[in-house]
Amino acid sequence: MSKNPSTAVPRLAGRVRAMLVIGTALALGGALSVWSPQGVHAQDRNLTIVVKEEPNLVDPCMSSQSAVGRVVRQNVAETLAQIDPKDGTVTPRMAVSWERIDNLTWRFKLRPGIRYHDGTAFNAQAAVDSLNRIMSPTLDCGVRTQFFGGVKLSSRAVDELTLEIKSDKPLPILPTNIGTVTMYKPKVANNVYDRSPVGTGPYRFSRWTVGQEIILERFDGYWGRKPQVERARYIWRAESAVRAAMVLTGEADISPSITQQDANQPGLDFSYPDAETTRLRLDLSQPPLNDRRVRLAMNYAIDRKALIGSVFSKDVIPATQLVFPTINGHNPDLKVYPYDPGKAKQLLAEARRDGVPVDKTIPLVGRTTMFPEATESMQAIQAMYTAVGLKTELMMLDNQVYTKYNRKPFPLPRKPIVVQNMHDNDKGDAQFTAFANYHSKGANSFYTEPELDALIEKAIVTSGPERRRLFQQMFKRVQEELVGDVMLFHMVGYSRVSKRVNFIPSISTNTEIRIEEVTFK
Repeated sequence: MSKNPSTAVPRLAGRVRAMLVIGTALALGGALSVWSPQGVHAQDRNLTIVVKEEPNLVDPCMSSQSAVGRVVRQNVAETLAQIDPKDGTVTPRMAVSWERIDNLTWRFKLRPGIRYHDGTAFNAQAAVDSLNRIMSPTLDCGVRTQFFGGVKLSSRAVDELTLEIKSDKPLPILPTNIGTVTMYKPKVANNVYDRSPVGTGPYRFSRWTVGQEIILERFDGYWGRKPQVERARYIWRAESAVRAAMVLTGEADISPSITQQDANQPGLDFSYPDAETTRLRLDLSQPPLNDRRVRLAMNYAIDRKALIGSVFSKDVIPATQLVFPTINGHNPDLKVYPYDPGKAKQLLAEARRDGVPVDKTIPLVGRTTMFPEATESMQAIQAMYTAVGLKTELMMLDNQVYTKYNRKPFPLPRKPIVVQNMHDNDKGDAQFTAFANYHSKGANSFYTEPELDALIEKAIVTSGPERRRLFQQMFKRVQEELVGDVMLFHMVGYSRVSKRVNFIPSISTNTEIRIEEVTFK
């Protein structure tokens, strides 16, 4: 195998990208004639955001998914508290204050005068209804599985504007947890996802034309400051070159995610740490992946240096765990597995001699629009695995099908799958990563390790330096002892923003775009 088996892939991608850009004027003019450059500038209070994929849901309880959160979080449906992406501090939004009553109980004072888009008043009972729906086991809410894993909440209205929340175990950072919970119209069904969400945010959900667009309209009855954008339109284009060209030509105002190669306009393009970490998730329960030597070999087979600057941005950082160094619980002592194909071959040979079915074909499951060059990265990784003697089958799927492999219940019969995964945590604490991804009851977890479960459960209810130490111990066990991941990179994002608007991307841009903060020049 050559030092960089993936170099042919970027060259091919570059040629395709060039052809796309050359054809942009024709392609975009035909597809988007209603929102031509002249139309956008004439209606200078309208905003067009072009994203990489259409959301599969718009229910606010799934706003932990980036495709959903970018549309609804803090735009349509708001949170009681909000988390500052710059430093993780928690500040009031729909609640004006909170206090801890005892080890299990918190009280929140709610802001008066808030109304839903349909005119209904927001109060403590409405907050109770939202919390009950999100915590209901009859609905697979991403907000619950990612941010409240292993915790049960009960809530009650003390009075019109006082909400009491009680947990079944101590939650020392509960206001941060609550900063992830979107409040929306009471009495929404607990067993089906909402396709027309009604919230209290600065924008009401106008319509979703499947396959074409989502429209948000400014809500003039909003309790807060009146934003400048009157109408926001979300559209989706899979190719980064197309998204970048649309902003350049005026077809769109913001593309929150483009490739490094397409970020070639210094006055329009911004780079930012986007809180995302990429990895390969290994199903430890299935042979040959249930053998630690095979999992180690899959780590030693990856030439991370060859991937940087080719199919990944030159600015990515090799990762040893699923959280950024700024997150409480990150373990700075963990080391990246070195590229050692000889060691990988040796480990596989040892496993084969012991009867491990190393020659079994292993599906590599990825998502086509996970990040720019997602497909090319998996092709390069597949070449690296082939070079050490592993047999793999690459399955690049759209978001709808990929979700079946990324969240429980996983498809049956189970296969020894390797799943391309990208996880974001911009909430400041490892709790929002640990349970969902590594606890046996976690929505995204392939693990069934009682000792790991106990470690996570203990960390969640602890505070201070001990909390940090326990999460660091958890990441060490995952990386060095269990070896259930092939950690890849902490990612860097690139956004393109038109000259007519003010918008600065941040670490939270991958999960939410606060339209209320966009202004016109």
